[in-house]
Amino acid sequence: MARSLCAGAWLRKPHYLQARLSYMRVKYLFFSWLVVFVGSWIIYVQYSTYTELCRGKDCKKIICDKYKTGVIDGNQVLFKAKLGDQGNLSELVNLILTVADGDRDGQVSLGEAKSAWALLQLNEFLLMVILQDKEHTPKLMGFCGDLYVMESVEYTSLYGINLPWVMELFIPSGFRRSMDQLFTPSWPRKAKIAIGLLEFVEDVFHGPYGNFLMCDTSAKNLGYNEKYDLKMVDMRKIVPETNLKELIKDRHCESDLDCVYGTDCRTSCDLNTMRCTSEVIQPNLAKACQLLKDYLLHGAPSEIQEELEKQLYSCIALKVTANQMEMEHSLILNNLKTLLWKKISYTNDS
Repeated sequence: MARSLCAGAWLRKPHYLQARLSYMRVKYLFFSWLVVFVGSWIIYVQYSTYTELCRGKDCKKIICDKYKTGVIDGNQVLFKAKLGDQGNLSELVNLILTVADGDRDGQVSLGEAKSAWALLQLNEFLLMVILQDKEHTPKLMGFCGDLYVMESVEYTSLYGINLPWVMELFIPSGFRRSMDQLFTPSWPRKAKIAIGLLEFVEDVFHGPYGNFLMCDTSAKNLGYNEKYDLKMVDMRKIVPETNLKELIKDRHCESDLDCVYGTDCRTSCDLNTMRCTSEVIQPNLAKACQLLKDYLLHGAPSEIQEELEKQLYSCIALKVTANQMEMEHSLILNNLKTLLWKKISYTNDS
């Protein structure tokens, strides 16, 4: 009986050893996997710390030159495509790096760089960065991902009344213009707003990073604050001239009507090639004066009415292709500003 029990015990021993060996193998594999996982995590954290936080030239080197996954690929390629081969693009890159530091901690994280790069594809964001110190450009308050926040503007149209678009459909244009004139500030305040628009035209005309074209010059895109200083409300259709030329040149056309970008940037159609030319016909100042004509002439003081009308029509007649256009542009702009300032300098409304 004892022999049989011992034999039974002997026969069960190999099963016990096999189960123990299987348990130890699983335990070994688990701890091996754990070591690999922890080690990989430590390496990842160290690498991500290195790439997430960088400063100045290091940031440009790591993010702009090495990060080539489609989000960021080179630091000046975008700007050359949009603005042309400007001599001071390196200054613009440094300005971009300053703006990209959203939390103002002196460091640009990879997330901040990605967000800023994506937003720089938008003309409005790029223009706010370039003109961030200008009075009539709304301040950039912050950004996150593909969203950005602009300075709030109290009055979001040159005219003081905004109607639902459904009502706009049933209001005759002549009656609408009469309504607009009823809901505007006093003339001296309108003159101050108009001077702001003329100053903004100066800001975007051959600025430090090239010329920008205003391709939707309408009252709904302009506003003003409680001091009646002009503020741009919508700058999405203000585009770099170099960029616009690339967008519109060689576009198929049958008439000049086919060669329009936005509502105001027009080129001519070459009927021999049936392609749009790249030169815009009307400068920004002429479009601004067209917008200001009714705005300023209505209620203008009688002693400057005739001179104001003369200067506005001379301004509207400006053409990009005219000889000495830049000289005429500067002369007309300065004359208009001087005429308006002289009239409102000593008024309480200004």
